[in-house]
Amino acid sequence: MSTFGTLFKVTTYGESHCESVGCIVDGCPPGLPLTNELIQPQLTRRRPGQSSLTTPRNEADAVKIQSGTEHGVTLGTPIALRVLNLDQRPHDYSETDLYPRPSHADWTYLLKYGLKASSGGGRSSARETIGRVAAGTIAEQYLKRCFGTEIIAFVSSAGRVEMPQLADGADASLMKLLDEITREEVDQHITRCPDPTTAQEMQKLIEATRDAKDSIGGTVMCVIRSPPPGLGEPCFDKLEAKLAHAMLSIPATKGFEIGSGFQGAKMLGSQHNDLWVAKEGGGLGTATNYSGVFKVVFPMGSPFISA
Repeated sequence: MSTFGTLFKVTTYGESHCESVGCIVDGCPPGLPLTNELIQPQLTRRRPGQSSLTTPRNEADAVKIQSGTEHGVTLGTPIALRVLNLDQRPHDYSETDLYPRPSHADWTYLLKYGLKASSGGGRSSARETIGRVAAGTIAEQYLKRCFGTEIIAFVSSAGRVEMPQLADGADASLMKLLDEITREEVDQHITRCPDPTTAQEMQKLIEATRDAKDSIGGTVMCVIRSPPPGLGEPCFDKLEAKLAHAMLSIPATKGFEIGSGFQGAKMLGSQHNDLWVAKEGGGLGTATNYSGVFKVVFPMGSPFISA
């Protein structure tokens, strides 16, 4: 399936080296300010060819709104977003017809459908995520305006190089990071790691791995601040389940943690309980605040992907 969501529904389209990629967003409320210029910054952050650490494919990834807006605001009708594929290189993949690439979907697609895209990974390519980023930008605009929600992701590890805030016993420094981190800090280094020392170590590791004609994986951590209450539905549509569904469907993703994640299995129940505490000015909150944090793991056998 290429559609995700219930009320806010996103359908992505396009293959790695076809004419264009993009998405259709259905369910966006009317009256939301939306222009190409509001969406473009996130696609620019995602685009390939930004540095020698990522894929050399050079794409501008310029987005064009095709429908669903007028005079810079949404109409409440389906929004179509298109990004042209300019750096099309089907000749680079001719040998995959004879030799399927390891850890790719070439052979799986051939067995399942009897044919596959002749170039790149087709729908299994990371180019498919352009539609997700574009649609996610619209959702982010709505959440920020209506609820003050902030969503910030950053690269927390590459191979065995990990931010010191993630070390055992560093809970206080991690919580301070998650409370204060900004997208501007994340973007200061090409690895998208906000810790300067770790970012340099990551860069050295990725460059050495690239020079050895190999690749390295990593993890991306994301914090969501001030999400609207009550998201998700029992039982199969819990918010955690929806997040895991979305994140694990990204090409090359091999792990997903939320809150304390797998570390929670190493703790006693008395330690792991996320107690409710009274907040200043009224209301309740959690003692650890970990519930708005999740981490995504990319495997060692895939190209490094920055946030």
